[in-house]
Amino acid sequence: MKIQFYGAAQEVTGSQHLLSINGKKILLDCGLYQGKRKEAFEINKNLPFNPAEIDIMLLSHAHIDHSGNIPNLVKSGFRGKIYATSATVDLCQIMLRDSAYLQERDVKFVNKKRLKQNKNLFEPLYSSEDVEEAMSNFIGVQYDKAVEIAPNIIATFRDAGHILGSAGISIELKENGKLTRLGFTGDIGRTEMPVLRDPNILTDLDILIMESTYGNKLHPVIPEVEEEVALTINEMVESGGKIIVPAFAVGRTQMLVYVLHKLFNENRIPLFPIYVDSPLAVNATEVHRLHPECFDRETYRVFIDNHEDPFGFNRLTYIRNAEESKALNDKKGPCMIISASGMAEGGRVLHHLKNNIENKNNLILFVGYAAKETLARKIKDGAAEVNILGDSHKINAKIKTMDYFSAHADQKGLLDYLKFSSPQKLKNIFLVHGEEEQSLPLREKILSKGYENVYYPKRGDAFEIS
Repeated sequence: MKIQFYGAAQEVTGSQHLLSINGKKILLDCGLYQGKRKEAFEINKNLPFNPAEIDIMLLSHAHIDHSGNIPNLVKSGFRGKIYATSATVDLCQIMLRDSAYLQERDVKFVNKKRLKQNKNLFEPLYSSEDVEEAMSNFIGVQYDKAVEIAPNIIATFRDAGHILGSAGISIELKENGKLTRLGFTGDIGRTEMPVLRDPNILTDLDILIMESTYGNKLHPVIPEVEEEVALTINEMVESGGKIIVPAFAVGRTQMLVYVLHKLFNENRIPLFPIYVDSPLAVNATEVHRLHPECFDRETYRVFIDNHEDPFGFNRLTYIRNAEESKALNDKKGPCMIISASGMAEGGRVLHHLKNNIENKNNLILFVGYAAKETLARKIKDGAAEVNILGDSHKINAKIKTMDYFSAHADQKGLLDYLKFSSPQKLKNIFLVHGEEEQSLPLREKILSKGYENVYYPKRGDAFEIS
């Protein structure tokens, strides 16, 4: 067996890992790399392998850094099947279409300026037509049901508890008469978080490809998170400022809306307008409503058993229309605008940041991780000035980060993930989807528990395992 790491290797974006087993090439995820625009475009466009040689793809979940380059993969020659859970297929239907639309729209916007400056015009990475072709390759599978994806290779998708439909994937294979069990965690969710069930840990593994996004951090418990959200909102409502929340349209937005709904019901925050301004988030919320089988017991107890919609309440407005989105610029008084994308690398949130980031009365609230070189990361790291949609803007607004909403397991959760695979059996661990300051401390913790051969591969690294 050969494992090659082409993305989310010593970074948290662009997940791509290639397995060569029994003459078959199996790609785990095909995500978009996010970072400096020009560099990201070149990395995403020029796939580091021949797509036509890939036989099968397994997709852990629908987040764009794991799924977003699939249309380019198919456009470039891939003709195999793409296995994912049914909820992930439903989310990809809307997310990949939205990705193509945003690329086409943003390129059109930027090209207007470039045309006036007599500069070469940009092209999107892929089109809406490419997305439609890619979707025909998808096959939806059920959790916990073994699927033979090739002779002597069986894949089983287990609930990862990260976002709707997310999965850790167990791959059982026979090679040269030897039975091996390889695990790919995708992104591991957190226990006791709202909406989704806890992660279903992959067991009895020989090889593990494991995410490490928060490998050196511990998350606070959810009651503390709710209290800080309530305090932050009460302060901003009293001061009369706007709260702009760049949030991933899938997972983070629904979790935040769930918490806000709960706080309203408990009279812990005042009545004030909240807008979810993202057509993708609106559509993703509809997909959530179609998959209540993924919800945890608390969601049923607090909302569904009481015939309440977890994702809708009387002060919340979902916005699809572009004109309604633009009208938010003229809104007076306190309000909250939740808009994609979470890393502020595209979507309507760029316009909201552009219009609000220079006002000292406003708050930019980040509720998740942002990769290096993204606009969100630059703002979080304290930049005095940033470029938004081609123009420079001073950062006068207040900046606050609540990583507590992260859907990634923390260090304890990651270490707990190993408890059903003993050091005597689990002989090779590869840490991916993490930056050095997170992954290397986690590696030391894992080694201290008796595991050997814990690797932190960089992009392009290859390992032969017999």
